[in-house]
Amino acid sequence: MSVEFKDYYATLGVPRDADDDAIKKAFRKSARKYHPDVAKDKKAGEAKFKEINEAHEVLSDPQKRKRYDELGANWKEGAAYQRPTASQQGPRASSGGKTQDFHFGGTGFSDFFEEMFARNGESGFSFEEGGRGAGQSSRSHGGVPGNDVEGDILVTLNEVLHGAVRDISLASTNPQSGQTQSHQFKVRIPAGVAEGQRIRVPGKGGEGFGMAKAGDLYLRVRLAAHPDFQVRGADLYYDLDLAPWESVLGTTAKVPTLTGEVNVRIPPGTNNGQQLRVPKHGLPTGKSGTPGNLYVTVDIQLPKTINDEERALWVKLGQVSTFAARKRA
Repeated sequence: MSVEFKDYYATLGVPRDADDDAIKKAFRKSARKYHPDVAKDKKAGEAKFKEINEAHEVLSDPQKRKRYDELGANWKEGAAYQRPTASQQGPRASSGGKTQDFHFGGTGFSDFFEEMFARNGESGFSFEEGGRGAGQSSRSHGGVPGNDVEGDILVTLNEVLHGAVRDISLASTNPQSGQTQSHQFKVRIPAGVAEGQRIRVPGKGGEGFGMAKAGDLYLRVRLAAHPDFQVRGADLYYDLDLAPWESVLGTTAKVPTLTGEVNVRIPPGTNNGQQLRVPKHGLPTGKSGTPGNLYVTVDIQLPKTINDEERALWVKLGQVSTFAARKRA
C-alpha cells in the first residue's frame, strides 16, 4: 500500500526553516478561516482544517518534526510513501497465528500521518493482546479472541462542548481468507470527553479465531488545536491584546468563547500577564457536565512606530508621571 506524501510546510505556508513562532502564527491564521468551530462554511472548511491541524501537530512537536524532516528529505514533491514491511508496520493484529490488517477513516488523521507516527506508541494504532470481549470458554474450544485495537480520533472543542456522532470507516483484511472487507459505523463522542480518554466501540477490533469473539476498538481522544484557546483540563485560556493606556485606565473588551462573545471588564492598573477569570465558559467535565472556566491572559502590546504627535505625548507623560518602574539611584 502506498499513500500520498504530505508537505506540511506547504500546508501551513511556511519555509522549512520556520521557527516555532512562525509555525504558530501560520496555524492560527489558517485555522481562523477553516476551523469547524469558527468557519462560515463548515463543510468546506472541515477537510482543510484537518490538513492544517495535522501539519501543526507534526511541526509544533520537536520530535515529530525531526522525524518528518529526516524522512521527508528522501521524497520529491508528489512522491508516494511506501508502506513499511510487515515487521515494521501497523496497524496489524495477530489472530490464530495470522495477521489482520486495518485501515480506519474518519478519525481526523490522514493515511500518511498514521504511517509515519503510528510507531512506538506515539500516535495512531496499537494492540492489546487478547480481546476484552472474549471469555475463557472461547479458548477452551480452541478459539482465540481477537485483539483490542487502540487508535487516535481528532475531536474539536465544539464536539467536546455539545457531543457528536462521527462516521468511521473500517477496511480490514481477513487473516483466514485474505479478503478485504469495508464497513462503516457511527461512534458517539460524548459531551465532556477529555484529552486522552478512550471511547470504546465493541466488536470492531481484531477478528477472533474459531468461535471466539472479536476484540474492541478503543479511540483515544486527541483535542484539535484551536486558533484562539489553549486547553488545560476543562479550562480554556485566551490571550487578550491590550494597548498600554487600556491596561492603565481600564476598559471593557469583547472576548470570544465557544458559544459567542462576552464582555470582560479590565480593571485599571491591570498588569501584563495578569489573568482574569470568566466563570463557567470552559469545557464541560465528564458525566456531570460541570463547565470549567475561561481565563483571559492580558498581553500588553506596544506600538512599533509612532508619529511626532504621539512621541510628544509620550515624552510629556514621562515628564509629569509620578510612576517609577524601578528604584531610582
